[in-house]
Amino acid sequence: MDIKNLLLNDWKNILESEFQKDYFLKLESFLDTEYKTETIYPPLENIFNAFNFTSFEKTKVLLLGQDPYHGKNQAHGLSFSVNENIPLPPS
Repeated sequence: MDIKNLLLNDWKNILESEFQKDYFLKLESFLDTEYKTETIYPPLENIFNAFNFTSFEKTKVLLLGQDPYHGKNQAHGLSFSVNENIPLPPS
């Protein structure tokens, strides 16, 4: 798996040096195994959605959050959010 290729804008260049570090390579390997053997939310193609919706150049504030998603189709890579027509999770 090459998750850094899921970044589609200028964040890729900003984070490139992190992608080469040992901790990130271990994380990428771990995620590769988890996505192949477990049910993981969000789908792999959505893990960098927060970065892909806004360029680094236009970002003024970055808030990190985590919301537990309980069911299929709820998580889409943005915290405290679900896609249209998806019921809100109980949290």
